[in-house]
Amino acid sequence: MRALFTIFLIISFSTNFAQKKYDVILNLVEANQKQYSEIAQKIWSYAEVGYQENQSSTLLQKTLIDQDFSVRAGVADIPTAFVASYGSGNPVIAILGEYDALPGLSQQAVPFKLSNNAKAGHACGHHLFGTASAAAAIALKNYIKNEKISGTVKYYGCPAEEGGSGKVYMTRAGLFDDVDVALHWHAANKNSASAAKALANKTAKFRFYGVSAHASGSPEKGRSALDGVEAMNNMVNMLREHTTESTRIHYVITKGGNAPNVVPDFAEVYYYARHNRRDEVVNVFDRIVEAAKGAAIGTGTTMDYEIISGVHELLYIESLQKRVHRNLETIGGYSYSDEERSFAEKISKTLGIDLDTKYVEGVAPYDPEGKAGGSTDVGDVSFVVPTVGLQAATWVPGTSAHSWQAVAAGGTSIGIKGMMIAAKTLALTGMQLLDEPEAIETAKKEFFENRGPDFTYTPMLGDRKPALNYRN
Repeated sequence: MRALFTIFLIISFSTNFAQKKYDVILNLVEANQKQYSEIAQKIWSYAEVGYQENQSSTLLQKTLIDQDFSVRAGVADIPTAFVASYGSGNPVIAILGEYDALPGLSQQAVPFKLSNNAKAGHACGHHLFGTASAAAAIALKNYIKNEKISGTVKYYGCPAEEGGSGKVYMTRAGLFDDVDVALHWHAANKNSASAAKALANKTAKFRFYGVSAHASGSPEKGRSALDGVEAMNNMVNMLREHTTESTRIHYVITKGGNAPNVVPDFAEVYYYARHNRRDEVVNVFDRIVEAAKGAAIGTGTTMDYEIISGVHELLYIESLQKRVHRNLETIGGYSYSDEERSFAEKISKTLGIDLDTKYVEGVAPYDPEGKAGGSTDVGDVSFVVPTVGLQAATWVPGTSAHSWQAVAAGGTSIGIKGMMIAAKTLALTGMQLLDEPEAIETAKKEFFENRGPDFTYTPMLGDRKPALNYRN
């Protein structure tokens, strides 16, 4: 009986101690919630595209400097990239932050499509991503300071995730070499921390050069660069029949001429190739290049291409992912106010669905398989350091990323509530890793096993310099 009572006391003490620590880190995040809301809304209003996030990057740097972080700006030859650090010694916990917007998705924070006359919009929630990550980093800084413990927290200001591969250049520059674990999150239409998957991709702009002429008066003298682009596109579209089922190829013609009666001497097409294995991406991309070469020969034009980006798939670490899932369940979801529910119901109508808030108020079940939809440069980070993330409900359920509905919700209190769920989950996870070195060792063992013994990190975009003008 005495032994059972002793065990009971130990369990009760451990539970109370854990709850106390949980409350401490939660309070550290919540203490500055108003400030974080204001920061996120400012970045939402800036809506700066990749490598042009000057105001957004400056604001986040100032926020962290004001909290006693030391900041290295302009890292990896990228003016808007930075690393903010606090503390000393191990473990080193990295928290990734993004802040680039998407072009052509200007939108007001209203439940119907209405431009705010900007050039871009935060259709992937990176204004929330960058801010929540900063909030978590600041909470961990205060935890390290208050508890007087060894450890370093680093916030990585990562530009141009949307097609610019900012993190790839930062990884290539060795900025993650001293990190023990990297944490990240993403805006979404539900709260989820299932097994993370993402597609590897490689992108390039193919440029064709022809000869101008009067399209009617002397067509024989012209060689249409647009013909080159269209011939390439036709061949690539035939190529789709002879690729694996999970291969994805997308393109957009970015320049096709200025007037129908002028044979265009320049045309450009922007291509993405994706697959869940980077070796297959390389194979498909090489075939796309051959199609471009053939198109140039067949149309009497010349062609060159510029690699814009290339990212690895995500490397999954089960022990970390299950920990983040448990922490997200501990934090839980949130409820809509009457005003938020009215907004969400109107958004749902534009999506053609009924509003279901199950995974806004709660957390989606853990899925060990996961599913890859898009791509992210977090993939490259995940191949050099154990990496884990989550999704938080910052959009109305059913909303697709890269939509006006995502921009709209991200500019409201719905986005802010989801952002704070993410910040708390990241902070709680970071606190546990600071306190439990054995968890880091377990993650590292799994990381090296999953990566393989003969792995050497090789960026898919090669040794090119950052594509700072890719949005121009």
